[in-house]
Amino acid sequence: MASLATLPISDRDDTPLHAPAPHVTPDQRAALTRLRLSAMACRVAARTDLYEVCALLSLDGEDAKRTFVDTLVKCLPSALQRRVIWFTPGTDTLSFDESWTLRCLTCIRANDLANLNFLIKSRVSPADRRYIGYLLSQISEQFSKD
Repeated sequence: MASLATLPISDRDDTPLHAPAPHVTPDQRAALTRLRLSAMACRVAARTDLYEVCALLSLDGEDAKRTFVDTLVKCLPSALQRRVIWFTPGTDTLSFDESWTLRCLTCIRANDLANLNFLIKSRVSPADRRYIGYLLSQISEQFSKD
């Protein structure tokens, strides 16, 4: 029987739940924990339209960080056109979705636009790529300020 810490937040059955356990830096761990906490809070929240939300985002500081993370968590299922799996905070393994998100953030931080574009194009619907890219870049920027 799985412990509560290893149960996924999403219940999608046809997606592999775990990605290989990569080395996760402290910065990545902080971002992942924030994303997981937001996913827990957003499970019952209404889905948000990406275009409308991105037009409204102009905050600074901790409010901006929370808003960008919450918006990504709310909008990503729509952009991927499927449920997203977020594990509970503190879980050592990563879901495929968490690993993909961290790889995107790492590409942004490394200014590796070719791989970032590949990652986004491989999963995000064409109409939402620009907005998801914007949210990911803002999250990366907010976490690099710490």
